[in-house]
Amino acid sequence: MIDGIRDCSFKAMLLLRFPVTVVIERVPLTNRWVSEQWRVAAVEPLPDDNVSHATERLPDQGDVVRWRCSGFAVELTRSESEGYYLNISSPEPKAFVMYRMEQGPAHVDPALKLQVHLVTVSYNEAARWLDGGEQVDAVALDPSMLAWMQPFVAEHYRPEPKRKARRNELYEREGNIAPTRKSGP
Repeated sequence: MIDGIRDCSFKAMLLLRFPVTVVIERVPLTNRWVSEQWRVAAVEPLPDDNVSHATERLPDQGDVVRWRCSGFAVELTRSESEGYYLNISSPEPKAFVMYRMEQGPAHVDPALKLQVHLVTVSYNEAARWLDGGEQVDAVALDPSMLAWMQPFVAEHYRPEPKRKARRNELYEREGNIAPTRKSGP
């Protein structure tokens, strides 16, 4: 029976992962100080559940050089449901990619200087990364990912109940009386 429970929870965990690939671009600039711009061009769903790390150089589009980096997955957790709700209820839902400008492993194209570390669809998680000093790009969310997220958010997101703010709540709880002002001389 325990194995059956473990198997069910494992299957449920698999449903909360969405394998994706990240497309990176290097765009040349005619600028005195910077010769190129690196950016995340897209987050695309993978057609299968194979989440193996691989980097592939795509055909150049003029002067723009592109790479497809696979081996990433968007994972949904209940604790981030508010961030997912904020994202899918916005006019333009986004996927957020945290990256660092660094040289990759030896087996990766040496021309690729942008290394993807994480992908999320939570506004709150992306904001924490930015607050921590990380570099984050936002790209349009693929419609199939949006459709995958919506049932999860509908099931797990519950807004916090509004609490009435009470003035002098601290004094009332402790039985203290709020200091009063004396008027006049």
